[in-house]
Amino acid sequence: MKKAVLKQTTFCLAATVVLCTSSVMNSKAVSFTGDTGVAGISLSLDNNSSVRNVIRDSEVVNVLSARMIEEEAATADDSNTTDEEAKDDSTEESQKEDSKEEEVEEPVSEYANVGISIAPTYVNVRKKANTDSKILGKLYKGSAATILETKGDWVKIKSGNVKGYINAEYLAIGFDAEELVEKYGTKIATVNTTTLKVREKKSTDSRVLTMIPIEESYVILKEYDEWVKVSIDGGSDEDEDNGVVGYVSKEFVDITVEFETAISIEEEEAKKKAEEEARKAEEEQAARLQREQEEERRQQQQQNSSSSSNSSSSSSNSSSSSSSSSSSSSSSNSSNSSSSSSSSSSSGSSNTTVSKGSGTGSDIAAYAQKFVGNPYVYGGTSLTNGADCSGFVLSVYRSFGYSLPRTSSSQATAGTRVDMGSLQAGDLVFYTGGSGRVNHVAIYIGGGKVVHASNPRSGIKISSVNYRTPYTARRIVR
Repeated sequence: MKKAVLKQTTFCLAATVVLCTSSVMNSKAVSFTGDTGVAGISLSLDNNSSVRNVIRDSEVVNVLSARMIEEEAATADDSNTTDEEAKDDSTEESQKEDSKEEEVEEPVSEYANVGISIAPTYVNVRKKANTDSKILGKLYKGSAATILETKGDWVKIKSGNVKGYINAEYLAIGFDAEELVEKYGTKIATVNTTTLKVREKKSTDSRVLTMIPIEESYVILKEYDEWVKVSIDGGSDEDEDNGVVGYVSKEFVDITVEFETAISIEEEEAKKKAEEEARKAEEEQAARLQREQEEERRQQQQQNSSSSSNSSSSSSNSSSSSSSSSSSSSSSNSSNSSSSSSSSSSSGSSNTTVSKGSGTGSDIAAYAQKFVGNPYVYGGTSLTNGADCSGFVLSVYRSFGYSLPRTSSSQATAGTRVDMGSLQAGDLVFYTGGSGRVNHVAIYIGGGKVVHASNPRSGIKISSVNYRTPYTARRIVR
């Protein structure tokens, strides 16, 4: 096809040459060359011979023909090339589109910037990214940290009040961290409404077990589409009488996942100091109670001795009286002996009452607060190593010489009942669960607050007296 076009073009140009030659015979070739404006022709016009000009013009036309043919061919080639390039571009764009369609975005873990410690016990958090650097804190196994940046084999983290570097090999990050969430993380529901009803079942028609105030947080036992099952004061599916287990609407709580965080060296030292002070306070109170009880026994012995001396003196005076009144004297002595015995018994009873406890309600409340932060242990009674709610109350009052029953439900019968509006420091406040039975107890400390062994997550802590609906209150100290 290209050859045919070229031939046809040559023929047409030849005819033009003939016409141009005839014309040039009658006129100068300048007009032609001038009209064409082709650079090569201007050179040929430097000759004076018309014939030669014509010949040269003819040659020029032939040259032009050749050039035009080449240009047309080139244009055709360019056109073809352009078409081919367009096709190539189109193909390339199509391939890119196909590639985009085939390209699937790699999933990104929501824990991409979270690390969970997988160290055997703990890993040190250091000031710089090397093992010779200063230790700033400790990230215990299962505790979590936010990853700020990566530096070789080390990562810079922030956890709690600690910011520093940890070797990445001791952390599970991203999807690896997600696999540990159920094991080490705790889902928490925080109330975002003024007062929220905790129900027995997942229904607004269900019975209300208790009510909880805004900003209080509780452990989630199970999550549903519209409800969450929460634990209050250590309540569980296995033992619903210990604390409360109920349902709250998701609409009125904010759900988060909590992890333990790093502890700084300063915090660790402060914690050890607080634990030591708590032990010391317990020992000092025990020693104080022992001294008080010994003093009570000494006073009791003195009273008994004084009573015995008075009885002997009375008996001697009766013996020295006249024989005529011996019968009356004998009767009198008998009466005095009986009175002495009664007095002794009454005195003993009174002392027993006193020996049951000492100190004021404020003393007891202040003492109880010394153990805030210590662990909650179900069935425990240790103020330092762990206690449950009633075990905590039992041990606090025992430190002042009071003997209380072991369980919260039985403690609710001790002392005398007081109105909630008349609470004083040291009074016991009781709460009920789903069964309607008392299943939690706290010590009122004044200012609308109580101290109590709450649950394994928060241990012994201070809360609002209305952190859940109070049931009754009892006063032990008079």
